[in-house]
Amino acid sequence: MASPTDLHEASRAIVQTAIGNENGHSDKAKTKTPLELLSQGVCLPGIPQHPTFGEHRQWMLEKMALAFRVFARKGYTAGLAGHISVRDPEWPHTFWMNPLAVHFGLMKVSDMILVDYAGKPIGGNTSSPANGAGFQIHSAIHKRRPDVMAAAHTHSPHGLAWSPFGRRLEMLTQDVAYVYGEAQGVYNDFGGVVFTEEEGVKIGDALGPKGKALILQNHGLVTVGHTVDEACFLMTLVERCCQVQLLADAAAANGLAKTYVSDQAARYTFEHSSTPETLYWEAQPDLEWEAAMSGGAHRG
Repeated sequence: MASPTDLHEASRAIVQTAIGNENGHSDKAKTKTPLELLSQGVCLPGIPQHPTFGEHRQWMLEKMALAFRVFARKGYTAGLAGHISVRDPEWPHTFWMNPLAVHFGLMKVSDMILVDYAGKPIGGNTSSPANGAGFQIHSAIHKRRPDVMAAAHTHSPHGLAWSPFGRRLEMLTQDVAYVYGEAQGVYNDFGGVVFTEEEGVKIGDALGPKGKALILQNHGLVTVGHTVDEACFLMTLVERCCQVQLLADAAAANGLAKTYVSDQAARYTFEHSSTPETLYWEAQPDLEWEAAMSGGAHRG
């Protein structure tokens, strides 16, 4: 599994290649990572590293609890629907999930349940049930994609409203370019609530080897990331892009023409902005706000 240092160097290579292609030659003076390009002056640091599995686990579970609180504040709650999973840093064939029937806005570290690929609770809050449909979705994704540390699924309002069309989001804005190309997929074979392994596998297959966001027709949204922060931010971004798509289509229905982001500009934006480090930092303002609003309760 790639380390934060590996991801940083990979990001630098992507930008060097993009600049070289754009200029017709490699310009070493302009070789910067996406995070360095984003930062004017002092650069934001990379994704935090932790000396022990225990410290890493506590950090990511705190971020997981905060991600749920972000979803709550943005109105993504819907009864028992919606879940986040985070792969355990020490035991990669297990992952943490949220319990059923706990409001996203109240989620804390001690609520989370560690399950294995067979669905057996093996750690954490084993006295509470996890979401059965959620397990089928998340286990399929984690099995297929060892690079995915976290996955999120919500029934957010605009994601639900866009999902019946069974179409990819159009390249209408800079934001949607973060899921350009193979980073965005659609699952068109909705078979009802995901209570079978077969349905979960189909969803994992639809996400593909490079997917970051998946529109589930008639169902909602899935996003994944190298951190729970990344998966959280991408969920908020794709939900907003669904809202923009619906608004733009409504305006177009009244005769206004849409101007699309060019393929070249979308690819450039994706390569320079949609990396594990930049997406981690994109999430921090919302997560830090929730940490402040919770008064530390998310750590409980």
